[in-house]
Amino acid sequence: MNKRSGRLVPTLLSAAILLVLASAATAQEADPQGGAPAATPTKAKDLGPVVVTGTRAGNRTESSSLTPIDVISADVLKQTGTIDLTQALERAIPSLNFPFAPASDTFAFQRPFELRGLSPDQVLVLVDGKRWHPGALVLSLGQIGQGSQGIDLNTIPLSAIDHIEVLRDGASAQYGSDALSGVVNIILKKGAKGGDVQVSGGQFSAGDGRQWQGAANFGIPLGGDSGWLRITAEDSNQSPSNRAGVDRRPGLAQLGVKFHFGTVSFKNKNLFLNTQYDITPGVQFYAFGHYGRRVGEPRGFYRYGSNTAYPNNPLIGLVYPDGFLPREHGDSADTSLVAGLRGTWNGWRWDVSGNYGGNRVSYSTRNSTNYAMLNDFGSSPTSFHDGILTAKQQTFDIDISREVAFGWLPNPLTLSFGTQYLRQSYDVEAGDFGSYYVGTSGVRGGAQGFAGWGPQDAISVARHDVAEYLQLEGNLTDRFGFSAALRHEDYSDFGTTTSAALSGRFDFTDSFALRGSASTGFRAPGLGQQHYSETTSAAYGAGNSLGLPPGIYLRGLVPVDNPLAKLLGSEPLKAEKSRNFTAGVVWNPTNALNMSFDAYQITVTNRIALSSSLSLSTPSVVAYLAANGVTNLQYSGLSYFTNAGTVRTQGADVVTSYRSDFGDNGSLMSTLSYGYHKNKVTDVKPNPPVLDSLGVIFQRLNRSAIKGLLADTAPRSKLILNETYSLGHWAFNGTLTRYGRITTYGSTSYLNDIVYPHKWLLDLAVSYNRDRWTFTVGGDNVLDTYPKKVPQSDDQNGAFPYSSSSPFGFMGAYVYGKVQYHW
Repeated sequence: MNKRSGRLVPTLLSAAILLVLASAATAQEADPQGGAPAATPTKAKDLGPVVVTGTRAGNRTESSSLTPIDVISADVLKQTGTIDLTQALERAIPSLNFPFAPASDTFAFQRPFELRGLSPDQVLVLVDGKRWHPGALVLSLGQIGQGSQGIDLNTIPLSAIDHIEVLRDGASAQYGSDALSGVVNIILKKGAKGGDVQVSGGQFSAGDGRQWQGAANFGIPLGGDSGWLRITAEDSNQSPSNRAGVDRRPGLAQLGVKFHFGTVSFKNKNLFLNTQYDITPGVQFYAFGHYGRRVGEPRGFYRYGSNTAYPNNPLIGLVYPDGFLPREHGDSADTSLVAGLRGTWNGWRWDVSGNYGGNRVSYSTRNSTNYAMLNDFGSSPTSFHDGILTAKQQTFDIDISREVAFGWLPNPLTLSFGTQYLRQSYDVEAGDFGSYYVGTSGVRGGAQGFAGWGPQDAISVARHDVAEYLQLEGNLTDRFGFSAALRHEDYSDFGTTTSAALSGRFDFTDSFALRGSASTGFRAPGLGQQHYSETTSAAYGAGNSLGLPPGIYLRGLVPVDNPLAKLLGSEPLKAEKSRNFTAGVVWNPTNALNMSFDAYQITVTNRIALSSSLSLSTPSVVAYLAANGVTNLQYSGLSYFTNAGTVRTQGADVVTSYRSDFGDNGSLMSTLSYGYHKNKVTDVKPNPPVLDSLGVIFQRLNRSAIKGLLADTAPRSKLILNETYSLGHWAFNGTLTRYGRITTYGSTSYLNDIVYPHKWLLDLAVSYNRDRWTFTVGGDNVLDTYPKKVPQSDDQNGAFPYSSSSPFGFMGAYVYGKVQYHW
């Protein structure tokens, strides 16, 4: 968008606000009660709690919402034995996927999640309506979510949460970047009253993967009834689990299991503070802050020693004659602080706030070595500091709303408008010299397991954005409700964009309604996607297949503004754009039965993806680079982020709940939910012209990305049936989950495709409540279900018997116990 249109849209937004206010003022001369709350459709049953996500009206509920939204209570989140927030959500919401990632370096340390089949960075996360910061890690391996820089929900302690609202609809027009598939809004516990202390622990039935957690949440009054402070503290740890097999190659089987393939060890500590204080009857101060630290150790691939037939390197005997398993040590710290003032004035509701959040990850490799240093210097460290990644975010928000009456409408409408300033920064600090040293001797360099970030990877970048929005919502008749929103953004790095949304709902009867929405959205390219780089090395001897002179060559992921990448066709990243359509039915025939069905289509253009590796050894490429002054070529291959093409997602969600009351014989709460989505890459951008002229085929997306990572690696369908029976002091809970089949795709041919059939998992738990105590024992995956094993051709000689794409992992049954005291 050009500068003229960039100035025009904010002007039009301002004019629209003034026009609405003028119309409302005229109407209120005849109706002095124009500030009364806007009504929901009078024929709709307002079942459930009031929701605040996707709406700025104060009276929408889950059942009367214009767009599909799930409200997940804290009790539901605690129905399983997990101590991870994302895993608890994944077991409650069919459209949410939380892929398991063993033996995957940083992926195992910071696991992303997906909503409605879209990328982890295409869903927006809010905490009490405020934007949460992204993680610092860029996922660069070939796993689900590859290339994304998403948000790690597990930094937020479960004990601090009152409930979670998951909006399953595009919401960029309300919230800005990232909300392509929807919004996850985490609502914190509030007030001075009540609290609980809980201790839990468990392990897998195989005897490993032990977890324990201690948590406390309580409130303190401030100034009598004027305010409160709520404190949450959690401490947890997890020991590793391992499902690796024995290497079946001759001479190795007798060595036993050497690889690690499973969950990694973690230690987590979280402190969350939430406070509110009434300064005057019309002005309220609020704030919440968080500090969390996670220390984990993913494992690398095992390196066989010199005393075997398959030594990892001729020099390994100098340090590890019996072989070694590198440990990748990560220390992640999350810090956040939100503070603001809100209140009412003359019928207006206003909210002014500031928000800071950041994630800092310090990465190290232990129990390792650097072969190039061993060769060149005769010795090498065994532990390396690999570098530090830091992502920071600051926002300043002004939000204003009120109900305005129009004489020709039966109900007032809610007018909302505001502005946001957003600043984001991203830093990479180089590691120790030994972590990235490659030398020139022809011996592979870098710390074994995970090579560090070198000086060429170090960066410090930032950008800012100014946004304005306008939203009008309410009920045009007693049966028809609507919402319209418009938002304009001006980013300092890629320019301006405008998003719009329109949604409506018509209640035919007290119990039956149709709803639908149409919206456009966008996602700004992540700073990591624009500027992140990492480098690995490979040694090529004489007569190598690439035709390169003997020596050490680098293979790298380079930024799009890297001079070498620009010569080979890279371009500045554009914002991803989306078009989102949703249509659904809500049916609540009785107060006990609620049903909804919503179908949707999401089209994302300019989809950002990590390209396949481009070989630089082709003679035409070598000659072309030499003609452009690049003669001392150190790279044998490189990849970069690119706007690869267009992805279309089509799907549907079904949610039903029914409550049966048996009087003295207890009650039964039943929930059946089903989610289906199908992704398809409908367009791939053509080969860059410069590579066409060189006769080089550059795959922006290879076959495994087109059909797999962007389409079908996650299960298309998931069904969840939950039953909770309560009788006196007892509660019995069972959850049956069906994960649809998945397919992993070969990069070049269907002959390498592998289909994994659907699987059923059963979770069971029983709780006993007495006075202020609750005792729970349970099991997740009590039938000890495992996914189908991978073919021998893909199982790393037996070491990795299961697919890392399994949506529920491959750890087997997990048993646990909990004790909670609450007041």
